[in-house]
Amino acid sequence: MLFDMDDTLLNRDKAVENLFLIVLERCYGDVNLSLKNEMLQKFKVYDKRGYGFNDKAIVLESFFDKYPPKARILRNKVQDFWNEHFPLCFSIDPNTIHIVNTIKRHVKVAMITNGSTQRQKAKIRNTNLNSCFDTIIISEEAGFSKPDKRIFELALNKLNVKPEDTLFVGDDLEKDIGGSQNANMKGIWFNPYKLKNDSEIKPFDEIDSFDRLLSYFIDDKYF
Repeated sequence: MLFDMDDTLLNRDKAVENLFLIVLERCYGDVNLSLKNEMLQKFKVYDKRGYGFNDKAIVLESFFDKYPPKARILRNKVQDFWNEHFPLCFSIDPNTIHIVNTIKRHVKVAMITNGSTQRQKAKIRNTNLNSCFDTIIISEEAGFSKPDKRIFELALNKLNVKPEDTLFVGDDLEKDIGGSQNANMKGIWFNPYKLKNDSEIKPFDEIDSFDRLLSYFIDDKYF
């Protein structure tokens, strides 16, 4: 069984909120609650536009242009600021660790994540995810990223497993589900917010809770 990381194993949205609080304290000081909520929503918009890109300067620069700060992080220091602070903003639900370790007792498990090696490794290290997987593949190291089927095939080769015997769990319909299915794997859409699927991609299954993954073993649903 293979997993995506951001917004699947880890709650990236919550981490963005934590980073926003650091930016707010460092660059703005006290602001009223209404403005704070407005700034947070705009910060998330800028982050979403920059999601998947290694250069994060545009995220904070856009935010600073919209809300001029009292103390501005210099543009040539923004990337260092993001790389240093953002990985520390992540935490992981202990139940998620428990579920992955339970699955690992039955089958090989791996993780495939898009992003920069430095930031992704820091997230993995700070949440102790490195101890949970047989192999971890980061797109910058691999040289290609999801939905390119080659990154999925790389994981299959490292695990020495067949694609038709493999499940991939991820939150992104195009990158995770479409990409894994192009590699002849079965994609399980992790959809905790119960979003509507308006795409042509049809997941093998859809779950809104990690607990449901255990049913594949308890009910012999797949294995």
